[in-house]
Amino acid sequence: MKAADFAYARPDTLAQAVALMSRDGVDAVALAGGQSLMPVMNFRFNEPDLVVDLNAIAELSGISETPAGLRIGALTRHAELMASPVIAEHAPLIALAMPHIAHPAIRNRGTIGGSIALADPAAELPACLLALGGTVHVAGPNGARSIAADNFFLGLYDTALGPAELIVALEVPRPAPGARFAFRELTRRHGDYAMAGLAVAAQVEDGLISSARIAGFGLADRPVRLGQAEAAITGFPPRDAQAVFKAAASMETLDTHGDLNASPQMKRHLAAVLMKRVLSGL
Repeated sequence: MKAADFAYARPDTLAQAVALMSRDGVDAVALAGGQSLMPVMNFRFNEPDLVVDLNAIAELSGISETPAGLRIGALTRHAELMASPVIAEHAPLIALAMPHIAHPAIRNRGTIGGSIALADPAAELPACLLALGGTVHVAGPNGARSIAADNFFLGLYDTALGPAELIVALEVPRPAPGARFAFRELTRRHGDYAMAGLAVAAQVEDGLISSARIAGFGLADRPVRLGQAEAAITGFPPRDAQAVFKAAASMETLDTHGDLNASPQMKRHLAAVLMKRVLSGL
């Protein structure tokens, strides 16, 4: 199928894009990489009046260091993230996740902002942002604001973005000395969406884990923090067998959502298996 008729605009500035997205009586959608939007439009699941192409807005692209960490422009392509030495050094969890995201053709066009805005519960980057304690910087008709990743993902393809708001950039903190990261997922085929996945960021001090953030994806209606597992490993050395076993056992009571790939029970089992694997490599 082909998309229904729509108007097209390619603004040069963020202000112009927000103005176009805010037009009264116009159903407008933002186009970043188009890897999710265009198939949905071609199947006519979404028939917008106006497509606002963001790709000419220079301020939405690029990776830069900030006093607190890294700023990643919303239009930064997956392939750029994968090839970036800055990401490898200062956001190694994202670097670990990148080879698992789809295939080269999609990584060449898909953007980090598009992935975060779509909020697919089985996608890798939303979980990484959550595990890193990142921040989503947005702009809209009421100005700019920042939203913590903990508060951004609200449900199935649902986020804290307001009407006509656009993601401008993502910010992740710079790792402190002793930071450790791990990433694992299970898929039927390489490049498929995950049946279950885990992203881990932990801080080690004096040989013990002092804090941890573990985000699960492909398990519920959004990426979720796994608090019981975080508590189970805190205060123990990395890869401590007792702590790893306790963290994995906590997956037995996890509130999971079944999908086409696996039942809720299977997802709990996969989460437990992954927990052992990911923590054993931390």
